[in-house]
Amino acid sequence: MDGARVAVAIMAKAPKPGEVKTRLCPPLSPEEAAGLYDCFLRDKVEQVRALGGATGVIAFTPDDSRSLFEAIAPGFRLIAQRGADLGSRLLNSLGALLGEGYVGAVAIDSDTPNLPTEYLRQAVDVLSRSATDVVVGPSDDGGYYLIGVRQAWPTLFDAMPWSTPEVLPETLRRAHAAGLRVECLPAWFDVDTAEDLERLIVSLGDRDDEAPLQTRRFFRRRGR
Repeated sequence: MDGARVAVAIMAKAPKPGEVKTRLCPPLSPEEAAGLYDCFLRDKVEQVRALGGATGVIAFTPDDSRSLFEAIAPGFRLIAQRGADLGSRLLNSLGALLGEGYVGAVAIDSDTPNLPTEYLRQAVDVLSRSATDVVVGPSDDGGYYLIGVRQAWPTLFDAMPWSTPEVLPETLRRAHAAGLRVECLPAWFDVDTAEDLERLIVSLGDRDDEAPLQTRRFFRRRGR
């Protein structure tokens, strides 16, 4: 472990056509969707790198994509995702980092390219300085874009109704039932559907000289 007290892990898939952002096809082609996801990843890496005071990690899948992520995220820790479903992959990734001695571990998605960096910084600060057990970043679809923990509690991840609007309320219910102290960040939106894509484009506006740079350049190349 390095000197940072909190590890921030981006849950990442290799950006291969037909395997990522498939719900964006149409309006995008599988190749365009994979290209956009690659931009999302690179922007998220730069966002985590800018945090300071945290260790940047890529929790990647599949196993044979390590060299790809070494190129996308130079200087980041790389750990392979392990588990049959999202819950087990989150639990195992966070547990592995906590087992190395970090006081807190955060898992974030790679579907929120324009998430304010301040939200991530707040999560790191909460786990570094407060008595909070769990920090959650709610997403508008009923899930979450971020979860940070001081301990790998299986109850927060096992048999969760993933990909449904019940993920966040069920996570909070289980956390409170276990007596855990929870802090929620401001809500944000994932980019999963064509409607989300339009919302992202509108939110980015006409600027092309500020973060998320790679995502902005993708849309500029397409004339959007």
